[in-house]
Formats: sequence, C-alpha cells, structure tokens
Amino acid sequence: MAPEPRAWVVRGGSKGESDSLFLEKNLVGIGFPEWGDLTAVTSREAMKERALQALPHAKEASAFNYAAQAWAFRGRIQQGDLVVVPLKNTQRVALGRVVGDYQYVADGLGVLHHTRSVEWLRRGVPRTVIGKDLLYSIGAFSTVVQVQRNDAAWRFSVLAGSPDAEDPGERAGATPKPVSAAESTDEAELADAATESGFDVEAYVADRITARIRERFDGHRLAELVGAVLEAEGFTVQVSPPGADAGVDILAGRGLFGMDSPRVVVQVKSEPKPVSDTVVSQLHGAIRRNDADQGLLVAMGGITKPAEQQLIGQKFHVAVWDSERLQRAIFDNYEALPADIKADIPLRRTWILAD
Repeated sequence: MAPEPRAWVVRGGSKGESDSLFLEKNLVGIGFPEWGDLTAVTSREAMKERALQALPHAKEASAFNYAAQAWAFRGRIQQGDLVVVPLKNTQRVALGRVVGDYQYVADGLGVLHHTRSVEWLRRGVPRTVIGKDLLYSIGAFSTVVQVQRNDAAWRFSVLAGSPDAEDPGERAGATPKPVSAAESTDEAELADAATESGFDVEAYVADRITARIRERFDGHRLAELVGAVLEAEGFTVQVSPPGADAGVDILAGRGLFGMDSPRVVVQVKSEPKPVSDTVVSQLHGAIRRNDADQGLLVAMGGITKPAEQQLIGQKFHVAVWDSERLQRAIFDNYEALPADIKADIPLRRTWILAD
C-alpha cells in the first residue's frame, strides 16, 4: 500500500526571488551551489558528511541544519507529495504535486542547482482561505520544511483540488500517523533547521490582522470599515444600508457635499475567495449609472484571472484593494479612524531593525 502523500514547504528564496521561476518552469528547487551533485547521497548521515565538506567554516550544528533541509529535498520528498510555495510578494500560495525525482543542474537555473519537477494544481490560493494554524506552520524561513501538524497534507490537498475550495479544518477523529525511528529523527532535525532559520514575522502579523478583520468586519460591516478609511482620507462618504445595493456599497466624493471629483463608486466583497469578472462588470455599470469618475473594488480574497483580464487598461479607472492593500490603508489612517473600529482592530506600531 502506497504511503499517504506528505506536504512540504519549499521557499523560492528569502525575498521570493525564485517564485516566478518555480511557476514558469514547473519545478521547485534549492540553491546550495557548494554541495555539488547529491544524486549519490543516499542517507541522512552521508548528507551530514557532505554538509561538513561544503561548509567547512560553519558551526557543526548549523551545517547539520542545512543537511536536514538538503536531505529532505534530495531523499525524503517523494513523487506524489504536495508542495506548498508561499509566494513572498503576494498574498497567495502555490500548491503543486511532485512528479519528478531529484535532478542536479550543474550550471544552475537562476540560483537553483537542485530541482524537483512539479505539476502545479493551483498557482494562486489566497491566504485568506487557509486556516490560521496552517499559515503559522508555513511561516518558517527554512528553505525546505515538512508541514504535518493539524492534518496539513489532507487540508492542502482539498485546497489544491478546486478553485472554490476553502480550508476544511482538521478531520474529526484524525490521528497522527505513526512514523519510524528514522523518520522521527529526520523530522526532529528538520524542525531544528526551521527554528534556526527564523520565522516570517511580517507575513504572520499580516495574516493575523486579516483574520481579525474577517472576524469582526464580515459582510456589510466591512463596507463600514472601508467607508471609515475613505473618510479618514478626506472623502465625504455615503455607505449603502444592508441588503440589495445594485453594485454600490459606498459612494465617495470630495468637497462639502461629496459631489466634487474624484467621485468614486465602491464595491466591497468580504468573502475569502477571489471574486469573479461578473463583479467587475457590475462595478463598471455602477460607475456609469452614478456618473462617477472612478471605481474601487475591495475584495478580501483578491480577484480571479478573468477579472484581472477585464481590468487590463483600466488602471486609472478602477482600483482593486485585496486584504494586503486594505491593511496598508488602515495603517496609513489608523489614528483618524473611529474609536469603535480601533477597538476591534487594536494595533500598535513597532519599529525593528530590518536585518
């Protein structure tokens, strides 16, 4: 009986520099240029020896942490396993299935020298549909790490199966699968490597704020939040009451009566999934009917590819705010927001050295 697929995070660099290459070439990879071809390395202990050779000036513990990641990529990831790539410069995650064995690229593919072929199942899963526990699990800066807690492999497989899927959470009665002593050692060493590599605090904080907004400002209340942000920006705002709104959640304009340009029609969508091109068409119609200058679509889960296509050439006519862009607007205007909103999104500015 074939083992159940596992789920692995493979990062495209600390700044996401290889993310686009992963998607374009249908692969995932790691750099490790000093390590040479790892095809003949067939055990964890042999990989540790290779680490000491490749990193002669590194501390032994650090070299062994890198060895844990290299061995996971070379020897533990199997065809059929799921691969999770947090796309660093977006609020999205790519999900794929490993379909190839380890390959060494002597001359390098970009900065990559070690690759695995991948069939991408979904290239842009919004982080808003992924549970907070899974988001935390994929937050380590480690280049390669297994995600196994909280029924992770099954939950990612559900997300990979349909563009309309949302994280189903843990299965009732799910129990951890037994692992061999060797696998247990591998996982412990990989966990140590992830701990040493650090944690993507920025992404974690953004995910927590997004979750808070979804919890406290679901449905019509999100329109009230967006209206408050626009008022803080200097607009005179009219928020439509709950119910049918004919594609208009907010009317905003400048001047004493809100009639001066730019006059903006705003459509707000709180659902975590990307909204379709139908919503974009509705917004275009609402702009015309209300003699507005511009439109703003606030979509917590972003927009679909067809919607993106419809907006080509509309940069100066329609703006889109996803959860990340809404957060920036909140940060920029936080001090001017009403007290009840600040009570529901309590934020504190913290400056840290960006090493």
